[in-house]
Amino acid sequence: MNYLLAPISWIYGFVVWLRNLLYDDHILHSTQVSIPTICVGNLAVGGTGKTPMSEYLISLLSSDYKVALLSRGYGRKTKGFRIANEHDTAQTIGDEPMQIHQRFPDIPVAVCADRVKGVKRLQQLFPDLQCVILDDAYQHRRIRCGFNILLTPYDRLYVNDYLLPRGLLRDLPSQSIRANVVVVTKCPKTMQPIERRIVSNALKLAAYQQLFYSSIAYDNIAIAPKTLLVTGIANPTPLVEHVKSQCANVQLLTFPDHHSFSPKDIQRILDKAQYCDQILTTEKDYMRMQQTELIEQLGDKLKGIGMQTDLGTDQEAFNRAILLYVSENNRQQNK
Repeated sequence: MNYLLAPISWIYGFVVWLRNLLYDDHILHSTQVSIPTICVGNLAVGGTGKTPMSEYLISLLSSDYKVALLSRGYGRKTKGFRIANEHDTAQTIGDEPMQIHQRFPDIPVAVCADRVKGVKRLQQLFPDLQCVILDDAYQHRRIRCGFNILLTPYDRLYVNDYLLPRGLLRDLPSQSIRANVVVVTKCPKTMQPIERRIVSNALKLAAYQQLFYSSIAYDNIAIAPKTLLVTGIANPTPLVEHVKSQCANVQLLTFPDHHSFSPKDIQRILDKAQYCDQILTTEKDYMRMQQTELIEQLGDKLKGIGMQTDLGTDQEAFNRAILLYVSENNRQQNK
């Protein structure tokens, strides 16, 4: 029945095309800030692994450079620019920034819907800042990032998808041309060279663009015989498959991405938890659960499972591309 939504997708596509044209023709203004900026984004809505990639970049760069992360802070109940501190929660800065803040407490994590304003404010607060990572800013064309990383999942490449609402694309596939690097995420661990060639031929990247492949690496958590898996993410399938590979008796409760758990939701989880040895959830969902009674009621039975970006054999070349951009641009800044 998705084909019935095609006319709406065409209208949406025209609006998106017109907006991009206005930026490309400099009718709408883009600002390039005076600091190296790395954008992590996608063309689809959710589920491509932006947060693990942002965390990967922080780990890569933070030992040698003063790095900050800037996010919109989707789902937060605050407005304007905000720097994460020890009193913040998922409600004040958003679940993904909260996850990053807890994992990297010494790295400035900020939220601001206006990315230009956010970067400039970070520069004011941290004059020694050497790089800003912008999470989910590919469509935010008011800022012209120095380096764009475009993510697309292996099982739903942007070239095989449709615009909203027929598909999951929020931007035109042609906008992939703005990426310096394209990373195909959530690939099989045993991806064969022929599979890489098929994906490469499908994407048809420009000569200046680099293509990399990554898979998911989950935290090494012992999974109990009877497990309840609770997810509120865009694409829970890889996690479900991971848990089921280690546990034959898995119950599943799924909610929409960034879901705010209501008292009714909490009671559903508690009711099912009575018959399980363990309740697993994603690290992002755990951030939102921290403000509910689930933490107190379930105690050690509730565990958040984290995921990391695993670039495998592509890691060295990917790291080299990122480090080259940051080092060269900081060298120019210091001239």
